Amino acid sequence: MDEAKLRAWWWHRQGLDGSLRGASPADVLARSGWARSVGGVGPYLTLFARAGTARADADAAAAAQQIHELPSARGCTYVLPAQDFALGLAVGDGFRDAEMRTAEKLGVTREEIDALCDAVVGALEKSGGPLDPDGLRAATGDRSRSLGEAGKKKGLTTTLPVALGRLQAQGEIRRVPVNGRLDNQRYAYVRWSPNPLASHALSAAEARTELARRYFAWVGPATAGEFQFFSGLGVKAAKEAVAPLGLVPVESGSDRLLLPQDVSAWRAFEAPATPQYALVSSLDAISAARRDVASLLDAGDRERDVLVDDGKERAIGAISDLPSHAILDRGRLIGLWEFDADAGTIAWATFDRRRDAALEAAVAATEAYVRDQLGDARSFSLDSPRSRAPRVRALRAMR
Repeated sequence: MDEAKLRAWWWHRQGLDGSLRGASPADVLARSGWARSVGGVGPYLTLFARAGTARADADAAAAAQQIHELPSARGCTYVLPAQDFALGLAVGDGFRDAEMRTAEKLGVTREEIDALCDAVVGALEKSGGPLDPDGLRAATGDRSRSLGEAGKKKGLTTTLPVALGRLQAQGEIRRVPVNGRLDNQRYAYVRWSPNPLASHALSAAEARTELARRYFAWVGPATAGEFQFFSGLGVKAAKEAVAPLGLVPVESGSDRLLLPQDVSAWRAFEAPATPQYALVSSLDAISAARRDVASLLDAGDRERDVLVDDGKERAIGAISDLPSHAILDRGRLIGLWEFDADAGTIAWATFDRRRDAALEAAVAATEAYVRDQLGDARSFSLDSPRSRAPRVRALRAMR
């Protein structure tokens, strides 16, 4: 397979080639895929790298419910466009009971959570506005209770998160960031009216097939195993989900599959001849949706050692998830970057020590965006300037 063409195709389909410049946040997410959100800058960088979206415009789109952070595929949180709110909730439905099972081991009954859910809904309707967890605990009285030391050991200190998770998954309530930002994990809750699931007519099986249709449009050619990971489905359920799509191997004998309607475009596609650069997050869909870093690398770069989260060096082609934010050229992973919050600059390096005017301009634009609009570039909620300092030093040493 022509790996350069494959990477450039992903780059194009993801809208990193400039074809989404100026597009709305909802349109970006509809084409490139749902943006993984774990309290980091991933959603913002997804929009900026493709459309040049200002942070204020992304926040405004979220406030207007044009995009929203929801529990969805695999039960994980993503930022979705409005057209997919119901689908996201539907495909996440099968994963929402894990917290309830933990609570049951701590002596909590489903009837108790039912009563707490009713109390939360009543409190939100009475308030007429958002309530944070402290406000909800006060408003629901003894309906919410501590789970003591046993709960702490299992990561579940009270019964309230169980009720909030259930109500979100059911589309009865939605969470809103207290500061209006997408790189935040402090939330308040409001009633969701109308409930997006009220007009959702797909069966569970049909919803899984629609998820598969979107997935292969976003990041195809992809393998069945990659879709299975993204969706969180078992082997049999994943196979059943993709069966109605009539997926086509990208070439004879390949396990990488395309939607039939994309085959002609793929065959006619030619990779751009000149460099096109983008700085994306470590959770960008071009990589995270497939968890296959090696496919974005030239063969000669796969054995390069990089610093990973455990403080050790590993060959970058042997890891599933990006260890830092990524620098791409037409879909090829050519380097890594982190934001040095103390210096207010991006620490970056390319594997071949490449430096040209276009690359310098891409770095400068992203640096200004992060410094002036975001303030930092956390990969996830627990990332901090201190925790990433070793990675910053390692990148500066690579140059």
